[in-house]
Amino acid sequence: MTDPPIQNCGKCGLCLSVCPVYQVLKQEQASPRARLQLIKAFEKNDLTASPLLKDLVSQCLMCGACKVACPSGINHYAKFMEMRRQMATAQPDPPAIRSLVYLLAKEYRLGMGAGLARFGQRLTPKFLADKYRIGNIPVRRFPKMNPVPFRRTVPGTIPAKGPRRGRVVYFVGCATQYLFDDTGQATVDILTCLGYEVVIPKGQTCCGIPMMFHGAGDRAARNMAANLHALADAVDTGSCDAVIVDCTTCGAALKDEYPALMDSLARRPDPASSRRQDPSLSEKLDALPPGIHTRIAGRTRDILSFIRDHQNLLEMRPDLIPDKVIYHAPCHTRNSFNAAGNVTDLLAALPCFDYIPVPDTAACCGGGGTFFYEYPQIAATMMAGKLSHARAAGARFWLTDCPVCRINLHGSLSDTDAVTVAHPVTLISKGLKQ
Repeated sequence: MTDPPIQNCGKCGLCLSVCPVYQVLKQEQASPRARLQLIKAFEKNDLTASPLLKDLVSQCLMCGACKVACPSGINHYAKFMEMRRQMATAQPDPPAIRSLVYLLAKEYRLGMGAGLARFGQRLTPKFLADKYRIGNIPVRRFPKMNPVPFRRTVPGTIPAKGPRRGRVVYFVGCATQYLFDDTGQATVDILTCLGYEVVIPKGQTCCGIPMMFHGAGDRAARNMAANLHALADAVDTGSCDAVIVDCTTCGAALKDEYPALMDSLARRPDPASSRRQDPSLSEKLDALPPGIHTRIAGRTRDILSFIRDHQNLLEMRPDLIPDKVIYHAPCHTRNSFNAAGNVTDLLAALPCFDYIPVPDTAACCGGGGTFFYEYPQIAATMMAGKLSHARAAGARFWLTDCPVCRINLHGSLSDTDAVTVAHPVTLISKGLKQ
């Protein structure tokens, strides 16, 4: 089934009420409905590619809130993604963004880049780390690279602890692999304590969404093909209760973007001809087990919702002293997985948490992939209210399940702030009765 066309937009304005960028700028050209009209004019050749048009299209967090709110059912997210692809050809991104896309396109490049970054972090003098910023974030407040990439520290199959209840496949995103190994280890600990055998397939790479955000759809498609192959054997061999992600952006790729890629190819009159310019991609896609993208999508679960469904199986330490925590709900957790309620229910239920609701739990932090780097002033305005509420809450931990949000929240805090930003699984894991 195809998405409703842009012409179905009734310009009702509901998207304005949920768009975080519009809420900051209060300018019609920054609204989702305005972007749709710009795209329509571009498709009709009434507009040509220009730096201004690219900026207006790029000035979007790709949070998906407008798609969820649209009464006409227009898939803003897909429309904006396609427009970004066309803009990337006509108006190339700056060198820093192109370099990031280049690294993400190949796992070995990403590994080399992470190694160089780790080396650079050790050698950078403190005065330079204090002085230079990436967007609004001082270099010194960026997370340290993992000493060893996470997947190298764990076996491909990790047995359940105690009676085996099932088997899950763990898709490890780039951030857990190279930045936040604490999230990966905690995820494995929880799943095995729940009685699940954990399979971490080899050959995983970037999910592709960061590249799609910057118009590199072809490169993203190659990553998607590689990941489908990496996951296929694990999902189709034996039982597979779920494909687990600790990042809902990765989850949105597996659940939404991979089927969309395969469906778009299937709808073309001559799929083989359309892929003739990239025979390696064609061969990889043709070699996939039929329907594997659908099976993976249907089993993809975010780790916190999975824990919520099995929380009665968790054995927590009896001597736990709960930590005061607040929560920031990432955009994909809210809009792609509709799972923010699962997370807050879990935080309220588990004895390791003293959960404090804050008014803007669901408000976007302004991270948005590279949005905090490209539009630091808008991102800073989004963060201002969140910082104020976080400080007022007096919590020990500020929890979030998105690595970019984690980077942005931590980077926006000052050295005098007493709150620590973490993924919820790290505290759950520490509270388990081992």
